[in-house]
Amino acid sequence: MSDVADWWATAIVDMEPGRIEIRGHPIQDLIGKVGFVEMIWLTVRGDRPTPAQARLFEAALVSAVDHGPQAPSIAAARMAVTCGLPLNNAMASAVNMLGDVHGGAGEQAVELYHHIAAHPLGVEEALNDWIASRGKIVPGFGHRFHTQTDPRAPRLMAMVREAVEAGACDGRFMDIALKVEAALSRRKSCPIPMNIDGATAVIYAELGFAPPLARGIFCLSRSVGILAHAWEQMQQGGRNKGPTPPDYRWTFLRE
Repeated sequence: MSDVADWWATAIVDMEPGRIEIRGHPIQDLIGKVGFVEMIWLTVRGDRPTPAQARLFEAALVSAVDHGPQAPSIAAARMAVTCGLPLNNAMASAVNMLGDVHGGAGEQAVELYHHIAAHPLGVEEALNDWIASRGKIVPGFGHRFHTQTDPRAPRLMAMVREAVEAGACDGRFMDIALKVEAALSRRKSCPIPMNIDGATAVIYAELGFAPPLARGIFCLSRSVGILAHAWEQMQQGGRNKGPTPPDYRWTFLRE
């Protein structure tokens, strides 16, 4: 480190009194001219998406906004509000719930697709190796509520096909995901449909986002639902509400 200015080195923003530049673009040239989705892409990646890429990226963001108050992150936000926390604390509490089990499947699915793409023996052997090392739950496929069809996945896959036709991506990871879906259904003798995480993972992989960014982007998307639920709970009122109504009690396990 040659100077104290090197303590935080960044290529994202340059700022001094009277000037703000994001990735080399004066902020006043972006305001009113760049949509929020394009701004996310620019800030995170440093380049600008094509219109077709931005449309596909936006579709993934829209699809994962909310899935109801039974989702642990949403429930946490609503409970936080009833404990007297303001919106920012409720949102932080909820986002902190998005870990490997709840919120991490998209990142894991991108990792799976890359694992299969690099495997020399094809999808079946790649799946065997994945399951042997990572466990029997294959991220991005199957859903505890949407057992027949996750309504978000077919629409997203249709948009991926449109994006391939528009030259926004090449469809390689879409093909891998469909082969995984078919392989899992053969193994289980019943449909194991692609879910929201598997479909958005296709999009993020097709658009060249690294696996960890899939989780970060999911956090951005789900934050919209978190904010809406926290605000709704604030309007509804309620004090110190836990995960179940007061008349319900937990099961006491006697040793």
